[in-house]
Amino acid sequence: MVTKNQIKRIKSLHQKKYRKEYQLFIAEGVKVIQELLQSSFVLEHLYVTDTCDFGVPVDRITLVSAADLKKMSALTTTPNCLAVFHCLAQQPVDFSDWVVALDDIRDPGNLGTIIRLCDWFGIRHLVCSPETVDVYNPKVIQATMGSVSRVNIEYTDLPALLQGIEVPIYGTFLGGENIYEMGKIQPGVVVMGNEANGISKEIEQLVTRKITIPRFGDLQQTESLNVAMATSIVLSEFRRAVFSAP
Repeated sequence: MVTKNQIKRIKSLHQKKYRKEYQLFIAEGVKVIQELLQSSFVLEHLYVTDTCDFGVPVDRITLVSAADLKKMSALTTTPNCLAVFHCLAQQPVDFSDWVVALDDIRDPGNLGTIIRLCDWFGIRHLVCSPETVDVYNPKVIQATMGSVSRVNIEYTDLPALLQGIEVPIYGTFLGGENIYEMGKIQPGVVVMGNEANGISKEIEQLVTRKITIPRFGDLQQTESLNVAMATSIVLSEFRRAVFSAP
């Protein structure tokens, strides 16, 4: 049985300040929870509406009603299970391979999708500006579909970080080099900018190579691509270019 205080505490994890205070976050749905259970994330407790074989100790599982789970859930459609996990400590970023940097990404769905893309393309490290949406936001966790367990995500002062590295810094701009005609490239940092304003002026000054994804439509009236879509194209092309280089 779950108490009112437990429900209140779990609901508080919908907010960043309480996730930061308790160093806890929630995950919902069988697939996401199973992925996190098989990773370095540590389970605090699991709440289920029916018997589910997650392979965790019985003292870490509480059977709850669908009504109580709905009160705890951050989703519109409530699944049959919700887990509370401990947040991970940030790990040092390794710049020996590609790194993605996010300059003030605000949409949880975009961040979650970008984390999945990093996982898909083998990008082990993702760095975010402090203003970027919290990785432990329930909508971000849901959108990652478990990929959050395989990508190291660090929040840091981006200008300070980029000033102190000696690898190429690529930034996406409308007037940059055609990404399909860049020739030889070296692994480095790929900066993706805010959904509405793009890469900030401060970060732009640190970019060593500006790139663009060309438009092929006859009218060419579309102003820009969604940042997650643009990330997928850039990572795919960069991986292909490095892989196919002689």
